[in-house]
Amino acid sequence: MTTRQPGTLTRPAPAPVRRHRRGLSQRLRPAGLGAAAVRALCAVNILLLVWMVATSLRGSKDIFDDPVGLPTHPRWSNYTAAWRTGGFGQAMANSLFASLVSAAIAVAIAAPAAYALSRTKRRSGGPLTMLFALGLGVPVQLIIIPVYVALTRIQHLTHLKLLDSMQGLVLVYVGLAMPFTVFLLTGYFRALPVEVEEAACLDGAGAVRSFVRIVLPMARNGLITAFILQVIGAWNETMFALVMLTSSGSRTLPVALLSFIDQQQYQGSDWGGLFAGVVIIMVPVLVLFVVLGQRLINGMTAGVGK
Repeated sequence: MTTRQPGTLTRPAPAPVRRHRRGLSQRLRPAGLGAAAVRALCAVNILLLVWMVATSLRGSKDIFDDPVGLPTHPRWSNYTAAWRTGGFGQAMANSLFASLVSAAIAVAIAAPAAYALSRTKRRSGGPLTMLFALGLGVPVQLIIIPVYVALTRIQHLTHLKLLDSMQGLVLVYVGLAMPFTVFLLTGYFRALPVEVEEAACLDGAGAVRSFVRIVLPMARNGLITAFILQVIGAWNETMFALVMLTSSGSRTLPVALLSFIDQQQYQGSDWGGLFAGVVIIMVPVLVLFVVLGQRLINGMTAGVGK
């Protein structure tokens, strides 16, 4: 039998921890609130997407009777009518050509420029990078008339068909993509280790060979990210396509959708067909995000620290 020595203090038993309060306090932290807001935003977007697809399978009368209802008898003919009446077949081919070609050319031009800006130690490197960053703040509405006038004069002098043609639209898309693409790739190249390039130089590799054989493979995620973002931007672009393309055979998907809406105003609004046209434009971008979404995230976050 043990006896307690006089003068010794006994520690009180610890109070039971209420785990539900700790969990509630963790949820109320800024990180928890931010995660909850992101989940709510994702849920709202998914519901809007489901509602849009469901509405594209309904008739106009059913939509007006119950705007948020589900299709009882899906009308797949809405997609056939939108594809045939709106001319979405040729428009999709034009959008694919303009998006993919402009994205490839923009990345091919921006990658060497961004690499030079990220590795230069001259005083002009910082101002040039800021000059490209300032190009992000120029609104499209401000430059559309000067660009149109410049293309008209170039077409008159060189006899190259730049207006109402895919090559002219691709040229404009490449110019519009330069500020963001160069700015994005500059931060990505700065995050790459310089020691690998120095080792290649010691082995006898020149600047061009080091860039092609070493830097570009390491920057693959950044290049893919820039390519995807340019494809999405060119796919959704409407202003320049609406101004520059006048014939029905050269329209892109957004312009074809606007023309389809104008036709419905004169022939009677087919809201199911209109939503079907929106879904046709939206599906390729969603597929691109699903397939290459992880690469897109990796490329966007790689150069944050730089």
